[in-house]
Amino acid sequence: MEPLKHECGVAMIRLLKPLEYYEKKYGTWMYGLNKLYLLMEKQHNRGQEGAGLACVKLQANPGEEYMFRERAMGTGAITEIFGTVHEHFKDLTHEQLHDATYATQCLPFAGELYMGHLRYSTTGKSGISYVHPFLRRNNWRAKNLALCGNFNLTNVDEIFADITSDGQHPRKYADTYIMLEQVGHRLDREVERLYNICSQEGLKGMDITHAIEDRIDLVNVLKRSSKTWDGGYVICGLTGSGESFAIRDPWGIRPGFWYKDDEIMVLASERPVIQTALNVPVDSIHELLPGQALIVNKKGEMSLSQVNEPKTLKACSFERIYFSRGSDIDIYRERKELGASLVPSILKAVDNDIHNTVFSFIPNTAEVAFYGMLEGLDNYLNKLKAKRIESLGHNPSHSELEAILSERIRSEKVAIKDIKLRTFIAEGNTRNDLATHVYDTTYGSIVPYIDNLVVIDDSIVRGTTLKQSIIKILDRLHPKKIVIVSSSPQVRYPDYYGIDMASMDQFIAFRATMALIEERGMTDIVKQAYQKSKAQEDKPKEEIVNYVKEIYAPFTDEEISAKMVELLSYDGLQAEVQVVYQTLDGLRKACPNHPGDWYFSGDYPTPGGHRMLNFAFIDYVEKNFKF
Repeated sequence: MEPLKHECGVAMIRLLKPLEYYEKKYGTWMYGLNKLYLLMEKQHNRGQEGAGLACVKLQANPGEEYMFRERAMGTGAITEIFGTVHEHFKDLTHEQLHDATYATQCLPFAGELYMGHLRYSTTGKSGISYVHPFLRRNNWRAKNLALCGNFNLTNVDEIFADITSDGQHPRKYADTYIMLEQVGHRLDREVERLYNICSQEGLKGMDITHAIEDRIDLVNVLKRSSKTWDGGYVICGLTGSGESFAIRDPWGIRPGFWYKDDEIMVLASERPVIQTALNVPVDSIHELLPGQALIVNKKGEMSLSQVNEPKTLKACSFERIYFSRGSDIDIYRERKELGASLVPSILKAVDNDIHNTVFSFIPNTAEVAFYGMLEGLDNYLNKLKAKRIESLGHNPSHSELEAILSERIRSEKVAIKDIKLRTFIAEGNTRNDLATHVYDTTYGSIVPYIDNLVVIDDSIVRGTTLKQSIIKILDRLHPKKIVIVSSSPQVRYPDYYGIDMASMDQFIAFRATMALIEERGMTDIVKQAYQKSKAQEDKPKEEIVNYVKEIYAPFTDEEISAKMVELLSYDGLQAEVQVVYQTLDGLRKACPNHPGDWYFSGDYPTPGGHRMLNFAFIDYVEKNFKF
């Protein structure tokens, strides 16, 4: 499939001991910095357009820098930012490099708090100014704020109007800047509240500074800041005075996991990266719950607080299908189940002819679902073998048994991910020809004109790569039939919570449905859905209904899939092609704890999602229809 872009990956570390402790135990005071590198590199799959890190020193005198940041663009951004950080240490003597006291007093990025971010843009906005972490500076240490997140908000316009009505002036009209201003504003008010209290107590000078930093209530800051956020998010932050926090959306859309012992507190977007980076068992890692905030104060004391009331759980199912690393024990099992549950539909597509069918997968994320599919096929074949043996009676011959038991499911590595297409080097037909070669195939892996070829992918979203590359390269093997299997259901609706799929007509399922509507003279369905959508355009987002569902309602999944095949076909295609999709029931059974399936069902978790869909559908119809 064509890669989807996902925003984003986060990592946060709070060292709970002085740097001298890590130098003595692990041979380097850079223990935290090194672990941050591992956490980010292990989450490289979540963002390859940019990366950034921030660091805070707990011990700094006035006039000394205590908050550091480094950012870079491009797929090599992680290496670049850590390389830049280490440039500060390259001229140190061996003694200086291993002197934790010297590092604490003199070296940048030698701190106790670290935060990292990996970015995939879903907004079309790019450039270094959009790479996290974002910084908000102030002469009061406690008012300094670094923020990063894996998120997308659906009500930026409402929040922007709200904060500007209070007199704030965000630097950019973007959700990250707006969130930074919101949290920063509440942090300012919290510091000022404490300043007044401490002044009344007679405190002055640095005594008042330390008293404020010891009493800051980040729960109050986050409650006041996040109450209007509509969307999916895990937001992480560091303050200049040494507090750190992470907060998850009330629907649990975006994921976050944490671990703590007496040396370190770690938070990341994915569970297995913590397991690997720290070599800890899975049951010692905890999930940040919907609406919950994790807070570590200046003293290193960690607490969990229910900042926002949990809503109906809508944890993202696409995380399980595609985005998160398959090395997570639960995700691995779920992806195998997704593959196994498709076996009845696959057998139907090849008329149960497993003898003349080769099974394979599209690299690389579909590999685990492929193993699940094979297990399901093995179970099916074993049942067939048992029935055949039973039919032989009580005294089957050795050759009869051998003939039955030697049957195998035929699996081959047919498709190979060969190159990353550099689209800037070609245009038009030349570019399409290059796209054909993104994948290569293993010649001789099937019997031409006799074998069926079944290949499983994790999802089929736009269909572009399928048409331009995969089907063409598989057809060169001359299979009798090509069956493309998707381990996820038909993607019918845009996402507005951090995945790069926001317009209606990019989805092959939507285009196929519109083709059926036009072919059968059913444009009144579109007109009626449009009129209903238009009528609610100015309603509060909480009252908006998804009327786009009505355009899909007259058609079965099989009808839409068959029309997709027509759209994906091209002159010269020799093999018969069929597309088999996962069902919604199959998805829900495989991933019962991640019911956020709005991409497939249209059941958005937040009011803002329905409002954004309403806008997108109205925009599509007004550009393509004249009623």
